[in-house]
Amino acid sequence: METVIISLFILGYLAITLEHNLKVDKLIPALGMMALMWAIISVAQLPVFHVNTELRQLEPSHLDEILLHHLGKTAEIIIFLLGAMTIVEIIDYFNGFFTIKNFIKTRSKKGLLWIFGILAFILSAIIDNLTATIVLITILQKVIHDRDTRLWFAGLIIICANAGGAWSPIGDVTTTMLWIGDKVTTLKLINYVLFPSIICFVIPVCIASLLPAFQGLIDEAKEDLNIKTHKRGGTMLYLGLSAIIFVPIFKTLTHLPPYVGMMLSLAIVATFAEIFSKAKINITSFDEESDANQTASPVHSSLSKIELPSILFFLGILLAVAALESLGLLFNFAEGLNHSIPNTELVVALLGVVSAVVDNVPLVAASMGMFSMGTDDSIWHLIAYSAGTGGSMLIIGSAAGVVAMGMEKMDFFWYLKKISWLALLGFISGFITFILIRDFVI
Repeated sequence: METVIISLFILGYLAITLEHNLKVDKLIPALGMMALMWAIISVAQLPVFHVNTELRQLEPSHLDEILLHHLGKTAEIIIFLLGAMTIVEIIDYFNGFFTIKNFIKTRSKKGLLWIFGILAFILSAIIDNLTATIVLITILQKVIHDRDTRLWFAGLIIICANAGGAWSPIGDVTTTMLWIGDKVTTLKLINYVLFPSIICFVIPVCIASLLPAFQGLIDEAKEDLNIKTHKRGGTMLYLGLSAIIFVPIFKTLTHLPPYVGMMLSLAIVATFAEIFSKAKINITSFDEESDANQTASPVHSSLSKIELPSILFFLGILLAVAALESLGLLFNFAEGLNHSIPNTELVVALLGVVSAVVDNVPLVAASMGMFSMGTDDSIWHLIAYSAGTGGSMLIIGSAAGVVAMGMEKMDFFWYLKKISWLALLGFISGFITFILIRDFVI
């Protein structure tokens, strides 16, 4: 039966990877394989285990207990992401991100490359790499009208956003998973991964700034009269970003799970949003009257734009990987891998390369079940770096790449030819930097 479960997982994984070819949303195979895997475990009454990290061994458990445990861990991530997504949508409701465009004054392509690169690196650490990419490409479309030039900028934004997300506990889904799973702490993650991530973003941008595509000036951009600015846009931008940054601080002070702090931040941001929109404060009801009046509640509007398919995908893939972990398969696989390839760093490097081809969420979820090192072991931080930045090597290797592909109709092979080698150089440079400095991290 274990062979059947593994086969189900592989088939589901292939369906997720070939999402665009099959024209089937990846949440469908994720949810399907998750439900079937747990159903087989239950019907066949297969023994389930939990990993004792201190003794580094498997201990028997009961199906209801282990499923509830994994559901609780998955729910923490999902609720956290829901809160973060809602805050970002509230900022966008007030068109707060358009405030960033006002800081862009130069027409030099090289100067713009560094501005967008630095913005992508910083913003992705605060609002996650996917959202940062969407925001910056939207601004890019207002600043640069030549599509060929814009494609180059979009390609570098993907690299910078993924690098920026790797060193922040709220910058990438994978780092959030490691953080919530108590594999890394905020300060240690920053200490270990920040400098390698800077190298990962600086090297490609430095090389790209020497290429012909980034020489000269851009054409004068025309003002877009369709943009509806809001007088509270800047205020909501700073308030929303501050609220998200507050979450790790809240966790450090209270030792509560991160989603509690995110819910508090959402409550604060939502309150100000309702006040600024002069709407009745009521974020719990969704009635026809409020739907008819779109300005009645910015919170209602923001919640309606949440990427629920992505949330359900996380639910499916995380619980599917949890099924493999509960059977002890991941633990045994890790033990075998450690015997065949004693160099753990090489295994993590391969994980980074593989994350360019397949989704990094299940890869990190699997690694959390494979390795049993303690909190803040350098391997966890190396996994955060590799999974976060390795996806830049192919446009389909990260959520930032996929959304940029959709927004700019970017061709897979164009990216492979023009951008992938820059991402590879950045990944290798940052990886080597991590290995060299990790023994000196306090």
